[in-house]
Amino acid sequence: MRKLPQEYLSDMQRLLGEEFPEFLASYDKDRFYGLRINTLKCDSKTVSDEFSLKRVPWCEDGYYYDAEQRPGKSVLHDGGAFYIQEPSAMAVVESMDIQSGDLALDLCAAPGGKSSQIACKLAGSGLLVSNEIIPSRAKVLSQNIERMGVRNCIVLNESPDRLSNRFKEFFDKILVDAPCSGEGMFRKNPEAVDEWSVESAENCKRRQLDVLFEAVKMLKQNGLIVYSTCTFSKSENEEVIDEFLKENKDFQVVDSRYKFSGGYPVDGSDFNGQLIKTNRIFPHKVDGEGHFFAVLKRRGEIEDCKYKRQTLKADSKAVKEFCKWQLENLNVEFKANLSFGQTLYCVPEIAPSFDGLKIERSGLRLGEYKKDRFEPSHSLAMALKAQDVKRTLELDLADAEKYLAGETLNCDMAKGWALVVYKGVSLGWCKCDGVYAKNHYPKGLRRQ
Repeated sequence: MRKLPQEYLSDMQRLLGEEFPEFLASYDKDRFYGLRINTLKCDSKTVSDEFSLKRVPWCEDGYYYDAEQRPGKSVLHDGGAFYIQEPSAMAVVESMDIQSGDLALDLCAAPGGKSSQIACKLAGSGLLVSNEIIPSRAKVLSQNIERMGVRNCIVLNESPDRLSNRFKEFFDKILVDAPCSGEGMFRKNPEAVDEWSVESAENCKRRQLDVLFEAVKMLKQNGLIVYSTCTFSKSENEEVIDEFLKENKDFQVVDSRYKFSGGYPVDGSDFNGQLIKTNRIFPHKVDGEGHFFAVLKRRGEIEDCKYKRQTLKADSKAVKEFCKWQLENLNVEFKANLSFGQTLYCVPEIAPSFDGLKIERSGLRLGEYKKDRFEPSHSLAMALKAQDVKRTLELDLADAEKYLAGETLNCDMAKGWALVVYKGVSLGWCKCDGVYAKNHYPKGLRRQ
């Protein structure tokens, strides 16, 4: 553990008072490791059969694991059976009260842990828009959405103000997991200590308020915004919420589903009764790292927002060939309702128009129409379960690892496509010829 900055320690001592020694002692303890089951692809038993897990109290599908087990190296991780996620971070989406059919926005979404958690709550219904302003991080976000088999997500690479200009009072639920000074991650990520300064916290506060004020423009009446950070800084937490409440009198802080330590008052604030309803997660009180979140509810009557829907046009030849392939290979139906060139997508019908915005992922990519034939995408494979296809190639661990490395496998199945499966979790496609299974696992994802 790196030496902690004295300014930071002084701030925490003022904040915690007599609890400070216990808090400081937590830095000498081992951090906790967590993963969250991806219920879009499997249940907890699939993962618990392979790893020793212990439930995270505030997340139904969250579990602690021992670092020595290294689940990130497992075949199940490549298959999207779970997402490795810091345990405290799981509490944020649990507080969003996601309901079936919700229109949800994750405004600062990379690398995708909380977005994929929202997707599990939606279970294929409604719409999830996951946005990330930094292009390289937006690509990582899109890759994780693909790995987790999410069908109903649009990934954007936009600034909050560009989005707020387009989607006035459109979303039911919005997550603002704001960029912050990262004080809560000092134990997990010691490099964050080197990046910290008093000035960085103040700079973060200005950015956080800017993002939050854009988010409110996109929220429906009676909707929820959940604001979160992974820092202890009062200026980035309670003071941000205080400023927000001053400017938005139609909002109030509401209790979260699982109550942690309450927030702290702000000198001279008229909203201290609400600030204590915000949530602080301290590493000396729970088995997790530092976090803060506030659930902000907008008062008002719900109104149906009228929006121009996405222009859903697909090449007729490509769609015809896809429908033929689908009939021969799948037990479930997808509607190819959008195409870019000869690439077909399935986009939720409820999606508004995203014309003119930078799109990293347009719903579920079904595949491509090539030389009068349809070739399914890896995204489609990851979004399927074994029961969704007519033919599966079930692999043991040794062959699954060979498949992820790009090797050709022996296979006596008749000619055609098959979904490659390990412990019921889809890994990708292969194409059988009666003797071998040609490997269609993407080259960029293959294990070295």
